[in-house]
Amino acid sequence: MYSELFKWLFMSRLKEMKEVKSCPRQYVLAVNDTLNVISGKWKLPIIASLLYGKNRFKDLQENIDRITPRMLSKELKELELNGVVERKVYQTRPVRIEYELTESGKSILSVMDAMIEWGLDHRAKVVGT
Repeated sequence: MYSELFKWLFMSRLKEMKEVKSCPRQYVLAVNDTLNVISGKWKLPIIASLLYGKNRFKDLQENIDRITPRMLSKELKELELNGVVERKVYQTRPVRIEYELTESGKSILSVMDAMIEWGLDHRAKVVGT
């Protein structure tokens, strides 16, 4: 049962990807959608930090060099609005707030892995190391 469902989902997704790749307008739109969510200097480092699990605000700030509290707060709100990050408030004293990636946010790992691979290859070609 699961294999049939997986096969159907995979084939549907494959068909959708072929359609997008065959149309420059849809292709550019999909790229713009992605960039709108992850654009900026701080969003990918925030996502990368959250890939290791839930974090409190202070933990994120410590993990990401040179990010100001104001900028971290702004970027977290944008990531939350885009459905990439979930903010959980615990009714404790003092109030505890944690941030974690949504399923959509976790799925960006393959994009980040591809970016890292490309970056390493590119550096080797340009710098020659």
